[in-house]
Amino acid sequence: MSLTINTNPAAIRASFNLSKNHNNLQNSLTRLSSGKRITKPSDDAGGLAVSMKLSASINRMSASIANIQNAVSFGDVQDGALQSAARIVDRMAELKSLSLDVMKSASDVANYDTEFGALQRQLYQVGAETFNGVSLFATTNEAGTAAEFGKAVGANTMSVFTSSEGSAGSKVSVSKSLLLSAVSFDYDAATAAGREAAVAYASNINSTGNDRTLAAESEAESLNLSQVSIGLLTTALENIATLRASNGATSARLAFSEDHLRLSKANLEAANSRIMDVDVAQESTQLAKFNILAQASAAMLSQANSTQNTALMLLG
Repeated sequence: MSLTINTNPAAIRASFNLSKNHNNLQNSLTRLSSGKRITKPSDDAGGLAVSMKLSASINRMSASIANIQNAVSFGDVQDGALQSAARIVDRMAELKSLSLDVMKSASDVANYDTEFGALQRQLYQVGAETFNGVSLFATTNEAGTAAEFGKAVGANTMSVFTSSEGSAGSKVSVSKSLLLSAVSFDYDAATAAGREAAVAYASNINSTGNDRTLAAESEAESLNLSQVSIGLLTTALENIATLRASNGATSARLAFSEDHLRLSKANLEAANSRIMDVDVAQESTQLAKFNILAQASAAMLSQANSTQNTALMLLG
């Protein structure tokens, strides 16, 4: 190789290697400091695109889990209200039994009627409870007419989406429950023979016809003990038990949906980690390698630059 002054090929190659090794060293430092294998699109364009989609799915799953937890809370509050309603109806039945005691005077029965009316108004208050502004119980069906016990559809249900696909994925229907319908009955049918078989299938609390309810909004709408039977109160209690069973079934399904979402989220996070996260052991080895090469390249560049001094000896 000829000896030249204007161009130093050895120094140029050493400078190129120094720059390359320095960039590799900086990349290793960036990966180790960030914990990410892909720190810019050019590191792995395809992997970055997959990771972005996985991250979006993970975020949607987190939101779905939060929605499910809110639905579970809704169900818990609703079940608590149904428990209270069951205790109220149970006490009503107890008052009815006490009023049938032949040893009780008309005054005693009137006292029982006073408590019976107060319990009806309390039952109405339970039926009017809400969860974050959403009613726990429904009084109308999908068509906007009075809801009927055992026919909870449309307006009486809310859909909770339980996958990252939103409305395109799986969902669980949460019922608002039909507490007021469950304690309502056809008053005309409540004759001496019909009361025992009365089924609470009828109206909402504001009905003005022959329909009546054990949940009274005001004292004027309250029934007295002579207008109900043990059989009717027992049926109302059974209806509330059915509502609680439906609530429990929905809560169980929501719990399984949440478990499935959490498992899926964990698996997606693991998949995303394999794409994005740096292998610290491997990258630490690369860091040591490029650190040595960068120092060696710097040393060799210094040596290559000093070779030009040989030309001075010849000129002298």
